[in-house]
Amino acid sequence: MFPLRNAFLVLSSCLTLALHAEEPSPLKLWPEGAPEKPGFALDPEKRIEPKGSNDVLRVTNVSEPTLSVYRPEKPNGTAVLVCPGGGYGILAIEHEGTQVCEWLNSLGVTAILLKYRVPVRSKVPGFEPLQDTQRAIGLVRKHAVEWGINPHRVGILGFSAGGHLAVMTALYPNERTYRSDPSLDVDDATPDFLIPVYPAYLVSAEEPFTLLSTVKVTPKAPPICLVHAHDDKGRTSSSGSVLLYLEYKKLGLPAELHVFQSGGHGFGMRVGSNPVAAWPQRVGEWMRAMGYLEPVASK
Repeated sequence: MFPLRNAFLVLSSCLTLALHAEEPSPLKLWPEGAPEKPGFALDPEKRIEPKGSNDVLRVTNVSEPTLSVYRPEKPNGTAVLVCPGGGYGILAIEHEGTQVCEWLNSLGVTAILLKYRVPVRSKVPGFEPLQDTQRAIGLVRKHAVEWGINPHRVGILGFSAGGHLAVMTALYPNERTYRSDPSLDVDDATPDFLIPVYPAYLVSAEEPFTLLSTVKVTPKAPPICLVHAHDDKGRTSSSGSVLLYLEYKKLGLPAELHVFQSGGHGFGMRVGSNPVAAWPQRVGEWMRAMGYLEPVASK
């Protein structure tokens, strides 16, 4: 009994160490420190463990944003920047983050988890996080050869506030509010495609059938695949995704929209019997139809 138990403990320890060793090392977005207002201070970064089976893992007080690269066994050259949601106050880092990266890896896609700054410092939602995504897109393209990525197949996927951030990154990729560094940034940080999942803040709770003035689609907007639940409400209403799709339709831009009957908000990668749980399959089909899953060499 005791030798067997000891062997089991040793095996468990080895597996734990192996899994820990495989965790990607984070890359700092701002080696000299993120651009902050003079005198700004934030409590230390905090990890908030789930309180039950229906709760989610959270991270908050992020002042040092990072990228973590999750590489598939057989990369196809496509990369996706993953932006967890959390109302710009926290990051739902697991079911809208690491688990999403694992799913993307199963498609042969290199997943890059972005831990962006939260809570937001300004009154404009996404101001500091937008700086982070603009820098992140640049870093991904700068490291394209090293990470086995084609720099012309870099997408962005986000949930809720992260979905809003993905949209803002696509619509305002080069309106920088920080001093660019040629060694870290690229001239054009437009993602090659975007996948907003139940994006927030595209409409107001008072006028849910009118896009906010900041959501301005131009002919340069990249292809989009939207996912939402019909019963999502308020500032996260599914009407935001529908209206954004219509703006794409008006301009004849590539777009796909999935609105599921039910699912509410924040379902992420949770498995269940509700049809909304099949959204990763639908998105994978879209990516394949767009050619993003066909193997292509890095450049």
